[in-house]
Amino acid sequence: MNLKFVFSLALCGLVLSCTRTVSIPTKDQVGAAVLPGEIKPVKAPFEMPVFKKPVFPDVEINIADRGAKAGEKITGIVQSAIDELSAKGGGKVVVPGGTWQSGRLILKSNVNLHFAEGAEVYFSGEVEDYQPAVFTRNEGVEMMSLGALIYAYKQDNIAVTGKGKLIGPPMDCAIREQVLKSGVIENVISADTPVEERIYTGLGGSPVLLPMFISPTSCTNVYIEGVTLERTAFWNVVPVYCDGVVIRGITVNSVGIPRGDGIDVESSRNVLIEYSTLNCGDDCFTMKAGRCEDGMRVNKPTENVVVRYCLAKKGHGGITCGSETAGMIRNLYVHDCVFDETGAGIRFKTRRNRGGGGENIVYERIRMNLTGNAFVWDMLGSRTYVGLLADRLPVRELTPLTPSYKNITAKDIIVERSSQFIKITGIPETPLTNLRLENVKAENCERLIQLRDVDQIHLKNVQVSSDDNNINVLDGRNILFEKVTFSNPEGNIVCLTEGELCRNIRFEECSPGKPENWEGTVLE
Repeated sequence: MNLKFVFSLALCGLVLSCTRTVSIPTKDQVGAAVLPGEIKPVKAPFEMPVFKKPVFPDVEINIADRGAKAGEKITGIVQSAIDELSAKGGGKVVVPGGTWQSGRLILKSNVNLHFAEGAEVYFSGEVEDYQPAVFTRNEGVEMMSLGALIYAYKQDNIAVTGKGKLIGPPMDCAIREQVLKSGVIENVISADTPVEERIYTGLGGSPVLLPMFISPTSCTNVYIEGVTLERTAFWNVVPVYCDGVVIRGITVNSVGIPRGDGIDVESSRNVLIEYSTLNCGDDCFTMKAGRCEDGMRVNKPTENVVVRYCLAKKGHGGITCGSETAGMIRNLYVHDCVFDETGAGIRFKTRRNRGGGGENIVYERIRMNLTGNAFVWDMLGSRTYVGLLADRLPVRELTPLTPSYKNITAKDIIVERSSQFIKITGIPETPLTNLRLENVKAENCERLIQLRDVDQIHLKNVQVSSDDNNINVLDGRNILFEKVTFSNPEGNIVCLTEGELCRNIRFEECSPGKPENWEGTVLE
């Protein structure tokens, strides 16, 4: 299904009707299965670098030639090969086809760690295989802990490539059983404690923070292509504080893994994610920028990120910003992607104590078939995690930890199914500001629209079919429905407004022309 939009053009006293057809990809046109050989030029509404495949010296070490044997841990052999090649200027370390066992691997500059087709690497679940503790970031807070199954720190020109399969620690292993369970992380690790004293090794049965699967940290020129990741312990691919990252053609399977996010971009910049297929136990494609006071101290944004030609399958959100937002998420461009059987589609999260927020975010040519909401903002959270800060009222004073989302555009969107078309829960003191949805066709929506604490919302050229006819607005102002067609069993719409800040809510050239209860309650 493509989108066709009819628009009018006034010229020399004549009104001409024109039709614009927009091609929206289907699920067989995106994802890892259709990865092209080369990286096509990136076009974005902000400046981006030219992305190219990395070049490594023509030197190769096959671990089978160094004595690696199936059924035995290859950690030492692989690490030795990485260290050797990096010291000599770089090259490729090859893990050939076969079944292998490994502990943590640490990438070094100018090395391509290549998992050949047919290679299956099972990572250990024993804390001893991930020592010593390394600098890492867990849920937006810095610490010394296990890091990642494949880790790098302050390296340049590194790669993880190949068609091999990487399998995370067993479900009943020590690492999973020793996970810290003392509540939200900002209440466990004080922002006043020096990072070098925030040590969680897991040794002696002590608590650990779960390791990520692949996490280059403070690195430049990172390239990840082709691999399949399964059964992660925590988030899968997580560049932290990186500059220049390409992630393409990967496949993630983490359904059933709590917090099993697919790709989390953490306070990194100049990132391209393309032709990847994520099937996740939590959010799929996710942008993060640090949490609460610790994230504000670091103050590094996630910025200049393009996500294109990707497929999100199972997962809490297709593309998600937050909830860690302290350093700001800005300049994100998502286009030509498909979310199929995903929970939420385009999702935003933050909390009153998270700081920062997001701005200058654009979505184009997206197809969504969802079990949850199509467009959703959850900016308050629940008492379980943030206590009374989750209560909408009373309105709080603005502080450096008050986050905000603003300047967001989504256009040329097909929603094939959703539980609700739009659900926005803003923050009273920092309402969601300047959201524009244009050229959207939404079908089979169970519920219509909820707008709470919003300002400057514009829906234009939207067709929405829903089971109910209610638009609920709480303290919403400057809201324009322009050329919006509402279809529902009642054949009408009802706009219910609440709150003394509600004002300037308009319906222009809509069908029906206006809500049936709108006489005497038009707010302009």
